Amino acid sequence: MKLSIVIPCFNEEEGIEQTNNTLLKLITAWVRIKLIDEYEIIYVDDGSEDNTLTILRTFTLENENIKVISFSSNFGHQAALTAGLQHAAGDAVVSLDADLQDPPDVIETMLHKFEEGFEIVFGVRKKREKDSLFKRLTAQFFYSLMKSMGVNLVYDHADFRLLSKRVVTEFNRYTEVNRFIRGIIPMMGFNHCTVEYERKERFAGITKYPLKKMLSFAIEGIISFSFFPLRIAALMGFGIFSFSLILSLWALIIKLSNKAVAGWTSTVLPIYFLGGIQLMFLGVLGEYIGKIYLEVKRRPLFIIKDKYNCED
Repeated sequence: MKLSIVIPCFNEEEGIEQTNNTLLKLITAWVRIKLIDEYEIIYVDDGSEDNTLTILRTFTLENENIKVISFSSNFGHQAALTAGLQHAAGDAVVSLDADLQDPPDVIETMLHKFEEGFEIVFGVRKKREKDSLFKRLTAQFFYSLMKSMGVNLVYDHADFRLLSKRVVTEFNRYTEVNRFIRGIIPMMGFNHCTVEYERKERFAGITKYPLKKMLSFAIEGIISFSFFPLRIAALMGFGIFSFSLILSLWALIIKLSNKAVAGWTSTVLPIYFLGGIQLMFLGVLGEYIGKIYLEVKRRPLFIIKDKYNCED
């Protein structure tokens, strides 16, 4: 069996050597016990601005099983992961971040699950005790919100997973530009299971997902897999319309009974309220139209500048 490990990289010069050494040590053990026969490690450099690519190139000179794909610019984590999956040739393909927070030794358990017949193995965090209270609450809210919208997400699963060659082949048929891979994989079906692990502290460097990127990623996931916000807009619009009819009828009765009291509040507040609702849902419509705009242009998801140790 051949194992492919796909690792997106962006400005990881401080820790990438440790990551590579850790993986090679584990792979040597897996080959020795006949868990795998062959392997390849595919690093995808997502337009790093430091010496990450230089370090990765030295890996390719030292080991022909290490491959590097270099982007012409920064296209994002999901694009880098997609490029790696498109170039993976293994019977089992594992996606892994470069920061060692998802422990590579868990891959051995995933491989055993693969041998049992599971074609998708999701790596799931046991707990979030090391995260801040804000991060834990927002993560729980996000997963609950996605579930309420009918999106099939695996709770506390990010992008640490094993896929069979057949699953990767089917995944590569997806062509959308707006990618939310942790939502695409569960919806594909296939025989799947989960493996729990303790998430570690980042070995070196800084997180590549600050609050702004996390919020953007969450919005991407919601809009890519659900039209529920549009349905909320329609239902709320109908509700406000019905309430306005009742209010108009009440105002007419008060007027006819000569009990009407002129007031600034009763005039201005409904205008502000309805105006705010309209602007909010125009924004929701704008998000969806923007995604459609990006899709219909059919721009490439990424541009590869160089490849090292990769066959055409």
